[in-house]
Amino acid sequence: MAREQFGSRLGFILVSAGCAIGLGNVWRFPYLVGQYGGAAFVLLILLFLVVMGLPIVIIEFACGRASRKGIARSFDALEPQGSKWHRFKWIGLIGSSLLLMFYAVVAGWMLAFCAHGAAGAFDGLDSAGAVELFNGLIGDPIESAAWMVVVLAISIIVNRAGMQKGIERVTKVMMAALFVVLVVLCVRSVMLPGAPEGLVFYLMPDFGKLFAGATPAEQWSTFGQAVSAAMGQAFFMVSVGIGSMSIFGSHMGSERRVSGEAVDITALNVLVAILAGFIIFPSCFTYGVEPASGPSLVFVALPTVFGQMPLGGVWGTLFFLFLSFASLSTVIGIFENVAAFVIDEWGIDRKHACVGAGAVLMVLCLPCVLGFNVWAGFQVPGIGDVQSLEDFLLSNTILPIGCLVFIAFCTSKRGWGWDNFIAEANTGTGLRFPRRAYVYVKYVLPAAIVVIFIAGYAPVVATWVGILAG
Repeated sequence: MAREQFGSRLGFILVSAGCAIGLGNVWRFPYLVGQYGGAAFVLLILLFLVVMGLPIVIIEFACGRASRKGIARSFDALEPQGSKWHRFKWIGLIGSSLLLMFYAVVAGWMLAFCAHGAAGAFDGLDSAGAVELFNGLIGDPIESAAWMVVVLAISIIVNRAGMQKGIERVTKVMMAALFVVLVVLCVRSVMLPGAPEGLVFYLMPDFGKLFAGATPAEQWSTFGQAVSAAMGQAFFMVSVGIGSMSIFGSHMGSERRVSGEAVDITALNVLVAILAGFIIFPSCFTYGVEPASGPSLVFVALPTVFGQMPLGGVWGTLFFLFLSFASLSTVIGIFENVAAFVIDEWGIDRKHACVGAGAVLMVLCLPCVLGFNVWAGFQVPGIGDVQSLEDFLLSNTILPIGCLVFIAFCTSKRGWGWDNFIAEANTGTGLRFPRRAYVYVKYVLPAAIVVIFIAGYAPVVATWVGILAG
């Protein structure tokens, strides 16, 4: 049966961008920028997006479109006979599942805050009240689990309807609404009294802040950790390394070259992240919220802002509604990667594959839910709680390894090969992928990923060595 294609180019761009645009932009990006000192870290992320993330998006799109299959069968379709590249598909499945194990939980928090805002919880709220509201949510395993189930139930319903009637139709509406509200809130935020100080933090690079708090002996380790975090964030923002872009490439037409589409999607991705920063950091400096608050930043800073502005309850509810749309678009996109794997690998029909995958994921999400309450005492030295562990394993381990596999597959004569990749990438009209980039893609890009991968693990290894030696 022919692979279902998108109804329009706009649908392809918005769905692919929607898969990438989400919590990585409006939740993870701001709190990492806050933790690592602001504008200098933003520059590192943008650098890695352009020189590392974008080429791999193009590679994944090309693999998906050439094979007309998701990651479960794309390597089988493209690899030379007798080779073993298809074994990587299990890493892709594990990576997608691991992402959803904490992503669906955080997306549930977004929906919960939308409901709390509609009930008037943001009216007159100060920073202490926002902290109490957030801690009350994550500290209640029943409520947190219930919202996670709602998120995955929505994904099951949308993905069961198929690419055009479900995923494309819903995502187009959500993404359009998201952009409108983000722009309005940006205008409001930059007019706050503390906006100048927040914008300096966000837009004026100070690379010394990447070493803040570190002794001279710790500076290189601290810098390596920041660089690793920036690379992981870049990969996280464009969702590469686990086949989540190749699945949409498999539904892509051949009229346009994949490079131009990848640039458009990455640009939209960056735009949303930058807009989120314009909302968050002026708010932090106006209302005394610490930018380095960590994962709770968006759940503390913004409710505080809404609590102080006229009609703040209305704006707060709308913001978390459309923030929910952003996170749901990613959950739906990654869920499609898992569901398509089940469909392609085991021949199960779409409806049963979506229900089965959703049920399994609901169970797999429970450790993240419990990690903030019942299992709150669980900590991995050098990494953190359950959610931090899952994030570290994905961003610092699986995504880089997955990217290395895709690169090797498209540049090795024992894989799909450079000639085949270039031919597919440059089919159609639009921006060409340069053939002369071979040396960079085959040697420079993997070497950079390996170095940064090691740098990201170095502080964790040092922490464990210290524990074992002590």
